Amino acid sequence: MFTPLSVILYITLYIGLLFSIAQIVEKRIENKPKTATSSPWVYALSLAVYHTSWTFYGSVGFAATSGLLFLGVYGGAIIGILFWWITLKRMIQVKETFRITSIADFISTRYNRSQKIAATVTLIALIGIVPYISLQLKAIINSFELITNSPNSGAQHDLVGWLVTLLMIAFTIIFGVRKLDPTERHQGMIAALVAECIVKLIAFISIGIFATYYLFDGFGDIINRLHDANLDHVASFSATENSGLMWITLFILSFSAIYNLPRQFHVAVVENANHRHIKTAMWVLPLYMVLINLFVVPIAAAGLLMGMPSESADFFVLLLPQQSGSSGLTLLAFIGGFSAATGMIIITTMTLSTMVSNHLVLPILERIPQLKFIRSYLLQLRWLVVALILFGSLLFATEFTDTYILVAIGLISFAAVLQFSPALFGGIFWKKGNSLGALLGLTSGFIVWFYSLLVPTFIKQGWFSEALLIDGPWHIAALKPEALFGLEGLAPITHAVFWSMVINISCYIIGSLIFSPNKSERNLRTEFISSMTSRKKRKARPTGLDAYIPLHAKIEEAKNLLSNYIDADKASGEVLTIAEDLQVFHKETITIIELVEFHRMVEHVLAGSIGAASAHSAIENTIRYNPREEADLKALYSHIVSELQTTEKEDASDYAAAPTSFGLIEELQTQLDDLEDKVARQKVTIEQLEDKLETRYQEITKYRLESQKIKQENLQLTKELNLLKGSEKASNN
Repeated sequence: MFTPLSVILYITLYIGLLFSIAQIVEKRIENKPKTATSSPWVYALSLAVYHTSWTFYGSVGFAATSGLLFLGVYGGAIIGILFWWITLKRMIQVKETFRITSIADFISTRYNRSQKIAATVTLIALIGIVPYISLQLKAIINSFELITNSPNSGAQHDLVGWLVTLLMIAFTIIFGVRKLDPTERHQGMIAALVAECIVKLIAFISIGIFATYYLFDGFGDIINRLHDANLDHVASFSATENSGLMWITLFILSFSAIYNLPRQFHVAVVENANHRHIKTAMWVLPLYMVLINLFVVPIAAAGLLMGMPSESADFFVLLLPQQSGSSGLTLLAFIGGFSAATGMIIITTMTLSTMVSNHLVLPILERIPQLKFIRSYLLQLRWLVVALILFGSLLFATEFTDTYILVAIGLISFAAVLQFSPALFGGIFWKKGNSLGALLGLTSGFIVWFYSLLVPTFIKQGWFSEALLIDGPWHIAALKPEALFGLEGLAPITHAVFWSMVINISCYIIGSLIFSPNKSERNLRTEFISSMTSRKKRKARPTGLDAYIPLHAKIEEAKNLLSNYIDADKASGEVLTIAEDLQVFHKETITIIELVEFHRMVEHVLAGSIGAASAHSAIENTIRYNPREEADLKALYSHIVSELQTTEKEDASDYAAAPTSFGLIEELQTQLDDLEDKVARQKVTIEQLEDKLETRYQEITKYRLESQKIKQENLQLTKELNLLKGSEKASNN
């Protein structure tokens, strides 16, 4: 129907159109910065990146074999969305305070900016999600083969894979990793993403209407034909064994995925411009989910009723219009599936490149003196990571084409990011959660996930002996990967979700209860939790302490630090901007609190480039206070804390950590802000009391005047009465 070269041309033109949309939006914002405010509709539609080729193609294949069970992948997500005003709003508030760059940065920031936790989350995401990217590339390649009737190998087959990968690398770098600061919103990229989300919805609904009302006479006709053909399972809620447990499993996986998938976190949290947009997304995204799944069963049924093999059900969306001779609709379906795949690829690759460079590569560079010079090329390093991730995904897809591992990878990836849930939600809602518990939970959950899901996958791939799956290692039946501790009869994904969550949650709780975090972690925990509920934005505020610290030396120190990671001119500009914001630019000397706030804002800027955990580590290792500065800061902090009586009473030795604990300074500023609010309220109360007192004084004065007037009148009347009595007595005589 289509020649390979014509399809490649259509792909190139479509991506060119996306480039144009992104470029137009970027230019408009560059020329008119005040327009850089996102629409709630744009925000809501961008969240539909949740729907990948696994939705566009895989839902139909799922329905053809398992009936309505595919809805579990979206039912749990909708339940998760219902809680967004509580959960997502808090996550966005934390992002605004700490300049969060990714889900790894978010979780590690909650747990004392732990580099180990950030690295663990990044590794889990990398191992669990990169094969999912391969699944998207494989979907593009397979759909290309179908509409061109070309073999699954050869020069043209390889060409489309490499072409798409190269275009995805270019698009991701130009609009996603063009600048070092990943907290800066990418409105051009989001605009292109929204366009893709609209295209894939229109394409899927068009195929659904075609299958339902052109090939058949509506939903009723399809249901009746399914019954006559003994295909009732396509529209059944219980088409498989243990369907009840599978429904629960899918609800759990999709509930967590709407929060934990790196691409979802980036679009929902990092790209959010206004938390009020959540309200729009809370009804737009579920509506989108309903619309894109409305015709899944009719398309699956139409393919089966027309005699297509169930093994091809994943591509009924393409095969139905193709076999009916509708070339235009076939091309639209191909572009819709292409949009579903590329949207996921771009956002996920950008997010993973940020996580890998910040939490895996950069810590290694910091520990090897000979490699520290690479820090100045961090942006180029991130471009390299983007290319490596996508080329690796392409090679993975090529190596494992038409094998078990790519068929199963969708749910396997969901189960991988499920391991973030205890640390993520525990960090938001449970104050006792700490770094040891989070690290133990993440590590143990990942090990169980790997052993119970990936190892059986590798065995079915032929990499290991089946004896491990049947008898267990060393013939220990209790350690069989798909029947841990004797739990048999469950679907592999259900079994893995159950044990990984039981062990993950148990280790998180036990580790948090037995470990007592240090003062730095407690302070950061308090600051993290308070940022989720505070309605005030933190502000720089000079104090009345003696100004004795030379500003010029501190500015040079900050410039040298920032220039290790960003361009020297930009570093100089950022430091001078901070000095202007603090209103100290024209001062020769500054106070101790101004200095600490200066360092905090430097860390804030650095966090946007290398992540909060790495930025905090760089500040701690580079910035130093002299003895007088340490003594002044310790004394000031101790005095304020004791006066406000809002923190725990601790030994004086605890406060010795104050000069190097930036969390304490944040806590101090919060306490001072609260004190100012209290003084303002008391001032209003005093003014009200003074008004009442003035009114009362006026009333008393008026009463006194009236009283004196009455006394005068009484005296006058008494005199007149006496005169009358005297006159009357004189007349009687």
